[in-house]
Amino acid sequence: MAKRLNNQSTVGDVLKRIIEGNKLQPGMDQINVREAWGNLMGNGVNSYTQNVALRNSTLYVELTSSVLREELSLGKSKIIKMINDELGREVITNVVLR
Repeated sequence: MAKRLNNQSTVGDVLKRIIEGNKLQPGMDQINVREAWGNLMGNGVNSYTQNVALRNSTLYVELTSSVLREELSLGKSKIIKMINDELGREVITNVVLR
C-alpha cells in the first residue's frame, strides 16, 4: 500500500515523489528536452525540424535542411550546454543531427 504523505508537503514535492517512485523521469526528460529545443532554437530552426528524440542521454534531431544540419553541427557543444542549462541539470551529453 502507498505511503501516506503528511499535510505539510507541497504539490511540487508530491509530484517529485510520484515521478521518482514510478520511474517516470526518462519520459519527463523526453518531454522537457522537446520543449527546450522548441523554445531555444526559435521558429527558423523549428520549421526545419521533423523529430526530436532523447535516448540514453543522446539527443537525436531530424532536420529537413542539409545546410542547417551543417550549421548546427558546428555548435553541438553550445546546443548541449543551452539545453542542459534550460533544464537545470545534465540530461544531454551528445547530439546527433540527421
